[in-house]
Amino acid sequence: MTQLKASELRNQDADKLRQTLFDLRSELSKVKGGAERGIVKKDVGKIRRIRRSIAILLTVMHEKGVVE
Repeated sequence: MTQLKASELRNQDADKLRQTLFDLRSELSKVKGGAERGIVKKDVGKIRRIRRSIAILLTVMHEKGVVE
């Protein structure tokens, strides 16, 4: 997954933003859960990228007035 850009997110509608947020949060829980159980190697970089993407997405959602 690549880092999301705020300029790209601002062009999306509210439903697409909500779906992206749901996808990112589920991916984060999978990565964290796998790392905690030792199934996959703990990839701190991937976790950080996902968390930053979620933060950027939430910022854009608040700017647009989209309530989650």
